[in-house]
Amino acid sequence: MGVPLRQQLAVGSYLIKQKLKRVERYPLVLMLEPLFRCNLACAGCGKIDYPDEILNKRLSVDECLQAVDECGAPMVSIPGGEPLIHKDMPKIVEGIIARKKYVYLCTNALLLKKRIDDYQPSPYLTFSIHLDGNRERHDASVCEEGVFDRAVEAIKLALDKGFRVTINCTLFQGEKAQEVADFLDYAMELGVEGITIAPGFSYEHAPQQDVFIKGRDVKDLFRGIFSLGKNRRWKLNHSSLYLDFLAGNQSYDCTPWGNPTRNVFGWQKPCYLLSDEGYVDTFQELLDTTPWDKYGNASNAKCSNCMAHCGFEATAVEDMLKNPVKALLTSIRGPRTEGDMVPEPVPVYATEKFNDSLAKIPVKIEILES
Repeated sequence: MGVPLRQQLAVGSYLIKQKLKRVERYPLVLMLEPLFRCNLACAGCGKIDYPDEILNKRLSVDECLQAVDECGAPMVSIPGGEPLIHKDMPKIVEGIIARKKYVYLCTNALLLKKRIDDYQPSPYLTFSIHLDGNRERHDASVCEEGVFDRAVEAIKLALDKGFRVTINCTLFQGEKAQEVADFLDYAMELGVEGITIAPGFSYEHAPQQDVFIKGRDVKDLFRGIFSLGKNRRWKLNHSSLYLDFLAGNQSYDCTPWGNPTRNVFGWQKPCYLLSDEGYVDTFQELLDTTPWDKYGNASNAKCSNCMAHCGFEATAVEDMLKNPVKALLTSIRGPRTEGDMVPEPVPVYATEKFNDSLAKIPVKIEILES
């Protein structure tokens, strides 16, 4: 795992406190979206189709820090849009660091060279730079040539200045295990702290719907990647059980409250990935009023193909706390890449739809006279 011991201990202490207090639902990472505006138009992005009046909205410094205080999660991920567009982003990051929260500032890195002197290296700050594979794959993913080279240049600059740097890699349709393995080798050669890797979520509002990898294909791909990765020293920023889940060896429901989202509309129900389910004004209202049982692979068609880390990493962490021996053995051995996979969840929503259809079929009953 590519996470420093200091951060592991801080997060571990937080988790133990939640367990001792018997908190049923607690956040692990706050997804803080201060804006939706971006300087790229990626094929698989579901954030950029809003009208200009929404894209021009920004959360203020006070609103961002209030969300951090409300939520109380030990880690804050700042996606977007492109966060470096926000003129007050240095103040937002400074305020989060002052609260001793670990902040991952997600960026496509196009503005990083220009803005990097606005930030100071800190054990609490990590630049999480998007690279969705090798040069050809990444530039195709973001629909613009030359972005890969500019991102790599920014990674090297940030590392030279002493910043923590990770890579955020999203996988899409057409990926080949060998190409992904080669990319992970390259990322390690760059000297980054770690890599976050997950299949892309099929946003309803994404401009291209044929780019998303789904179902069994996801698990087959990750089994191929992990098989090639045996004895390679990849630093993946995930729990061992989440990686085992990606390889089809764990059966998990998502934990959407583990990564709650605060954006320009409010607190988003139920998670970072579903944007049409409604918003509330406070984090506590999000916990209390969201119908959590309506969501998940087996409960909602919108969730059926999701294996994203923002939905399932918290589940894997919970499983790790309950089954530390299993987690340790999986960490030592790595994800299993052969044998049967766990069964797919039975979709409750499909069964209910079928039953509703049956109920609408007219039935003619004839009574025969003897």
